[in-house]
Amino acid sequence: MAYRVVHYINQFFAGIGGEDKADHELEVREGVVGPGLALANALKGEAEIVATIICGDNFAAMHSEQVCAAVENACKQYQADLLLAGPAFNAGRYGTACGMVSSFVQKNVGIPAVTAMYKENPGVDIYKKDLYIVETGDSARGMGTAVPAMAKLALALLKGEQPSKEHGYIERGVRVNTFYDTCGAERAVTMLLKKIKGEPFTTEYPMPVFDRVEPRPAVKDMKSATIALVTSGGIVPKGNPDHIAASSAQNYGEYSLSGINDLTADKHQTAHGGYDQTYANQDADRVLPVDVLRDLEKEGVIGKLHEMWYATVGNGTSVANARRFGQEIGQKLKDAQVQAVILTST
Repeated sequence: MAYRVVHYINQFFAGIGGEDKADHELEVREGVVGPGLALANALKGEAEIVATIICGDNFAAMHSEQVCAAVENACKQYQADLLLAGPAFNAGRYGTACGMVSSFVQKNVGIPAVTAMYKENPGVDIYKKDLYIVETGDSARGMGTAVPAMAKLALALLKGEQPSKEHGYIERGVRVNTFYDTCGAERAVTMLLKKIKGEPFTTEYPMPVFDRVEPRPAVKDMKSATIALVTSGGIVPKGNPDHIAASSAQNYGEYSLSGINDLTADKHQTAHGGYDQTYANQDADRVLPVDVLRDLEKEGVIGKLHEMWYATVGNGTSVANARRFGQEIGQKLKDAQVQAVILTST
């Protein structure tokens, strides 16, 4: 008898819609939907997708407990042997949701789960220690390679096999004890000699690589400096006109401060979904201190406050998107001859 699999996808891959349907409430359909057809073919009859869970990315981010409970119920109702989620590629909210439901099901239903996403998807850093996450390309163009890899890993887990690097999952950072015939010092010298000779070798303990940004020199004359405000705390005009997502932002907003001395509750809010919005919505100056900067401007402590502010949401936002936002905003501030930036978070 074939293994039973439940598949989790978002509103886009279900064919319901894009950002305009990101608030689509969770629903369960019997059988395959969207990429589930390709997954079902890749499982080659050894496992079948008995149900598909569909949920909008925003809905999943804003109702995580409800979504996890519903996925757990679906897995139990359909007597699932495994949960597949995605593939999510580089879609941050989708990847985070796939990781969230997969991790929850493993812990609370006791069945394995497999998801797939791009290495820079924020869901990877959050859930890689809990899950096997198949590495994919950054867009749905990689569907042709992602699906067979997911199916191969899923079947291995269903059969009780120990996954290996051949299954293409992202390194989890989990240490295991290994016995060698030679001591560490001898292996280290062997690797060093290979490195000196330009020969290939594989380190036993790869180190993470982080970007290093050189700090700028201090501002010499604050009294004549133009100071800008930039925030990852999600402060936006009322109604969130640029539809910045509550989690895993895909964009940022640029807004005028002309004539504004105070960010009042009737005209401003936070779009951020990663903290309690109550106090920021009561007074957005708590996150983006326009009122204080206006006071310093009047007192002559600073030259002036830049006429625009920039805002996005840092919650789950991918490194790639954050880098792009920073480069674009930085160029705009440079073009405007801004001398310093106050960058606020939450």
